[in-house]
Amino acid sequence: MEDNKKDILLQVEDLYVQYDTSEGTSYAVNGISFQIRKGETFGLVGETGAGKTTTALAILKLLPKKVGNISRGKIEFEGKNLTAYSEDEMRDIRGSHISMIFQDPMTSLNPVLTVGDQIAEAIETHHLDLSADEVEDRVDSVLQLVGIPASRKYEYPHQFSGGMKQRVVIAMALVCDPMLLLADEPTTALDVTVQNQVLDMMGKLKEELNTSMIMITHDLGIVCQMCDSVAIMYAGEIIEIGSVFDIFDFDKPHHPYTKGLFGSLPSLQGNSKRLKPVDGLMPDPMDLPAGCKFHPRCTHCTAQCKTELPSVFTEGTHSIRCHLYDKTKAGEL
Repeated sequence: MEDNKKDILLQVEDLYVQYDTSEGTSYAVNGISFQIRKGETFGLVGETGAGKTTTALAILKLLPKKVGNISRGKIEFEGKNLTAYSEDEMRDIRGSHISMIFQDPMTSLNPVLTVGDQIAEAIETHHLDLSADEVEDRVDSVLQLVGIPASRKYEYPHQFSGGMKQRVVIAMALVCDPMLLLADEPTTALDVTVQNQVLDMMGKLKEELNTSMIMITHDLGIVCQMCDSVAIMYAGEIIEIGSVFDIFDFDKPHHPYTKGLFGSLPSLQGNSKRLKPVDGLMPDPMDLPAGCKFHPRCTHCTAQCKTELPSVFTEGTHSIRCHLYDKTKAGEL
């Protein structure tokens, strides 16, 4: 048991994050818990507004100042509680121990600095002992690692294609050999061919560097390709979590929302001319429904769903938060 605990790199317990604005309080993340082991890729899946990016920003304590705050919960990295860290302490963690690949590479890069200078800045921040020549050598090696010729370090972001800019952002995230990489929909703005190239590259780099990863996405194909375990998020809650085999095993019970996500995917076997989306929209985080947050969109909704928070049904590594799987009802669906 102790050996298993030593393998845990990140542990999030009962995390609540809210945004206090002039219009009211937005409850973005509501009591989520999960853990990531060394070398593991963990998928966070859900629609826009589910709380995926807020979770990543909370881990790095990059929430908007005076607006976003962690109201409750604990984030432990290598057994140390990051929620108690000061801003100076977090600066030592960001980049060197935990890095993030942001969704849009263009907004992550400074248009007036060369890509080499931007990568070098990350190295110089965390490795004060390196000489200028050693920094340049490291810039060259990390660019080559992500498939970019070292000679292009003198170029500016606008001289790169979308896929190459994403590679530069990945290079910046990896240059200090972080133990945990937070990838926030890193392929959303890319075409399918470039997307596959970037994913293959990230998979190879993860194996070479033994880096753990949180893959934030709404694409279940990416989850199946990249992840070891998966959490389905809805309205700031984890409504289903398990290994990738648990989530993609259609013979196992699943949350109605998870079934809806799979049902909205095109099938190679079927002859359906139209996709079947999940009816309705993600609820307003300032005005979340009572009971189960999914009940306004759920075809299995009962009176209990509208008033009572569902308990968690667990079977091995697989857990579902849904009234359908209460012990007394587990066999009904």
